[in-house]
Amino acid sequence: MIQYNNAIDVIRNLKAKHGNTWASISPENAARIAIQNRFKTGLDIAEYTAGIMRKDMADYDADSSQYTQSLGCWHGFVAQQKMIAIKKHHGTTNKKYLYLSGWMVAALRSELGPLPDQSMHEKTAVPKLIEEIYTFLKQADAVELNDLFRRLDAGEDVQSEIDNFETHIVPIIADIDAGFGNEEATYLLAKKMIEAGACALQIENQVSDAKQCGHQDGKVTVPHEDFIAKINALRYAFLELGIEEGIIVARTDSEGAGLTQKLPVSQMEGDLASQYMDFVEAEEVSMEDVNENDVLFKRNGKLVRPLRMPNGLYKFKENSNIDRVVLDCVTSLKNGADLLWIETPTPNVKQIAHMVNRVKEQVPNAKLVYNNSPSFNWTINFRQQAYDAMKEAGEDVSAYTREKLMDAKYDGTALSRKADEMIRTFQEDAAEHAGVFHHLITLPTYHTTALHMNDLVKGYFGDKGMLAYVDAVQRQEIRKGVSCVKHQRMAGSDLGDDHKTFFAGEKALKAGGEKNTSNQFELNEKEETIELILTK
Repeated sequence: MIQYNNAIDVIRNLKAKHGNTWASISPENAARIAIQNRFKTGLDIAEYTAGIMRKDMADYDADSSQYTQSLGCWHGFVAQQKMIAIKKHHGTTNKKYLYLSGWMVAALRSELGPLPDQSMHEKTAVPKLIEEIYTFLKQADAVELNDLFRRLDAGEDVQSEIDNFETHIVPIIADIDAGFGNEEATYLLAKKMIEAGACALQIENQVSDAKQCGHQDGKVTVPHEDFIAKINALRYAFLELGIEEGIIVARTDSEGAGLTQKLPVSQMEGDLASQYMDFVEAEEVSMEDVNENDVLFKRNGKLVRPLRMPNGLYKFKENSNIDRVVLDCVTSLKNGADLLWIETPTPNVKQIAHMVNRVKEQVPNAKLVYNNSPSFNWTINFRQQAYDAMKEAGEDVSAYTREKLMDAKYDGTALSRKADEMIRTFQEDAAEHAGVFHHLITLPTYHTTALHMNDLVKGYFGDKGMLAYVDAVQRQEIRKGVSCVKHQRMAGSDLGDDHKTFFAGEKALKAGGEKNTSNQFELNEKEETIELILTK
């Protein structure tokens, strides 16, 4: 990152070159603007964040406690506030990412209106959201740096904070679904996503035109050759755009998928197509049993007919899902994928580890991106896991009914406390025992938006009136130091005022001043100390 004083020297040299025509240009002001926008293009962002992820992956290989995390964001402002809060509460963005969920793009960003997660939304909506997120994160940089420069102008010694400023720009793991078409369509969309700033693309092995949410039924997977072609398409897109360290996350939906659309062509016994075909449910037949236009193939020296559904899809063998997951993962890693994503029916460390350890037998450094999904009922799942563990340990569980552990009457019990502790340590445990490098929640901000609106509406339109907003929102923003309580500043009003001064000098018409109501949120030093104590 270019240093402020170095940037000043660059502008001074340019001023000398251009003479009087640049007389009104201030090197200090120009340097400020340059420093406030470190990343000029999305490719700058993709290259920078890919380097971060590669380092973090190496750190995790050396020490499994060094896992990474993210939350899904459906708007640039949500992502911005998340990163501002991370810097405020944790002091650094280290190992904190963003996740872009195709589910939320479909549900919240499509011009067609709210849609299910079935690849029906416009493919352009995904790169547009990536670009929007990074626009908001760059603005967070500019606003925070502008505050520092104002303090510098006021005589404070904050030069070190400026020179060592940590950007809000972090990696995005972006969902490209099943590629929105054939491998050429996947390649074209991947380029747009990378150009917008994405350094990591997550792609799944479902059929594009039959794609389903990973936590729904009816998933149809593709043969390995088809999926490898799309992995290749992503890699070529990264390489074409100069992002040599780009990350590919290969997601398999095989654990919950029971169908395939295609029967691949095997060239020789034991090849990938042959292994895929071995999973297809088939019955032995004689020529007398065969109907006109039946599909037949040879298995173990016998003529068999694959089980075909009325819609033309083929069914996999029962209980073949884990074996298919392992083969999918190994094949993906051996053909250019960097990370894995396994969709599971429940968040169970032992179940995840069972699959991952089988993968590691062939690819020792295999690592997962794991969806800590709101589609799981975390409370009931972990209370049942706690119940089973207590029962296995010989503890008395007679006070509990396993099927009804969601009931609030169990809150505060020894079982619920044990379950909550398991939830608290789930990410740490999965990182250590199940190869999870990155933990994410796909849809948290979808749910928090709905929950907070539910609570505000209840009081505001009820007997609390305006107090519902003041008590639950604004007073909390002030006392917790939430950045957007001064929403004019967060939207760039102070930044814009300073820029207007750079451009127009004393003639600038500025929004800040005595009549700006945002001044009501200014706290003197004593009050800030009191508020800090209140929040601790």
